[in-house]
Amino acid sequence: MSTDAIVLLKEDHKEVRRLFREFQKAGDDATKRKGEIVDKILEALTVHTYLENEAMYPEVRKLLPDLEDEILESYEEHHVADVLCMELATMSPEDERFDAKTTVLIEVVSHHIEDEEGEWFPKVREGLGRKNLQEIGARMVELRSKAPRKPSQPSAMKKAVDAVTA
Repeated sequence: MSTDAIVLLKEDHKEVRRLFREFQKAGDDATKRKGEIVDKILEALTVHTYLENEAMYPEVRKLLPDLEDEILESYEEHHVADVLCMELATMSPEDERFDAKTTVLIEVVSHHIEDEEGEWFPKVREGLGRKNLQEIGARMVELRSKAPRKPSQPSAMKKAVDAVTA
C-alpha cells in the first residue's frame, strides 16, 4: 500500500464519489437506504477531513508558504462541509430537507475535490516531492485508526470550532 499522501487522499475521494453516486441513484422513495448511505458519507468525510486538517494541511502550510491562500480556502470549504455533516447527523432521512441538504453537501464536497485534484495536488506534489509526501501519508495512516467517525465527536468538531473562532 502506498503511503503517498496524495494517493491516499485520492483513494478517499474515489470512495466518497462512489457514495455520492449511490445516494443520487437511490431513488425518491429510498428513504431508509438514503439514510444508510448518508451515514457512510458522514463517516468517510469525517475521517477524511480530520486527516487533511491534522496531517496534510498543516505540513503543506509549513513547507510551502506560497500555498497559504489555497490552504485557508480549503479549511473554509471543510468548515462548510463540517456544518452540513453535523446538521445531517442530527436529521432523520424522513426530514423534508434531508435530500436537499445532502445534495448541497455533495455539491460543496465535489467542488472541493475537483479543486484539490485539479489544482492543489499538482502544486503540492511538485513542491514537496516524494519523500515528504510519503512521510505525511505515513502520519495519515497512523492517524486514521484514531480519527473520529462521527461529526459530533469532539476531535471532529475541533476544526469546525477553530474555523469559526479563528
